[in-house]
Amino acid sequence: MVESMKILHIIAGAEQGGAESCAVDTIRGLHAAGIEQTVICRPHAAFLTLVRDCAIDHHILSFNRILKWTQKARINVIIKNEKPDLVHCWLNRAASFTTRQKTVPVLGWFGGYYDLKYYKSCDFFMGVTKDIVRYISNVTRTPDRAYVGHAFGTLEAMGEVKKSDYGISDATKVVLMLSRMHWKKGVDLLIDAASKIDDVAFLIAGDGPEMEKYRAQAHALNLEGRVLFLGWCKDRLGLLNIADVCVLPSRYEPFGIVIPESWFARVPLVATRADGAKHYVNHEKDGLLVDIDDCEGLIEALQRALHDEVLRAQLIKGGTKMYKELFSRDCVITSLINSYQDMIKRYPNI
Repeated sequence: MVESMKILHIIAGAEQGGAESCAVDTIRGLHAAGIEQTVICRPHAAFLTLVRDCAIDHHILSFNRILKWTQKARINVIIKNEKPDLVHCWLNRAASFTTRQKTVPVLGWFGGYYDLKYYKSCDFFMGVTKDIVRYISNVTRTPDRAYVGHAFGTLEAMGEVKKSDYGISDATKVVLMLSRMHWKKGVDLLIDAASKIDDVAFLIAGDGPEMEKYRAQAHALNLEGRVLFLGWCKDRLGLLNIADVCVLPSRYEPFGIVIPESWFARVPLVATRADGAKHYVNHEKDGLLVDIDDCEGLIEALQRALHDEVLRAQLIKGGTKMYKELFSRDCVITSLINSYQDMIKRYPNI
């Protein structure tokens, strides 16, 4: 049984990104579980749609560093007036705009190995992986205040997506990458691999500062029509439903929400041994792992995941098992509510 509680979320990030998607999905999940919530956020469409759909009270803030002290004071007033049982700061900017409270615990959320100097206002910490929690515990020397808070991979259908929507025949196999366009995501590695794999379409969904560089790379390799840049796409499940393989070729990836999302969608996963994947993906059981920056290894793994039907069945079976055990919406939301309750109960005595 869920105890009555009120959570105030502070989201200071950009509209598009894995951490922001995690925050939005989590708040929706908590709403469905009957948890009372208030949100302080930027005026981005994704956040405004969230508070409208869930009829959640919200406050708009720019989180402009020039106005930091004024906005810190405003956040204090909001906390005083809303009287939440816990304040949940999503990522370091949100935590840095929050001051330590005297009557309510403050939780700082980590989607990576962030500098703890931004989390001075926080009484508790939550990392999206066990290894991030280990990092927090080692730095703060307070392991009893650090909790694991997995992101769930459950996606909602938004409509039917077809290969033909992108000029791809039904018979053509599709490799999908869901990612920001940034060097650390390994987009260039995937484009190089695509140039050596025939008769396969590569869909790259995401946006970012290096988009034009990757377009130019694909053009130089004569990959127009086979490597398609889709920009930021809201319907991740629709894209996964037309994919034969999902790939995560990152050089740096503390977690990678696409891992549980591909498992949820029953799409074979190929990933590099970045931090997130190497701690959760079991090679040849629920995904294929390759070394970072190993283009030949990536090509071989993609070919196996595309064409070895016995292996594909095993990866789908194993991924489905991992999703159900660790990353389903019900599992993650229940665990988060239990963590909230524990923090609220412990707060006066820490």
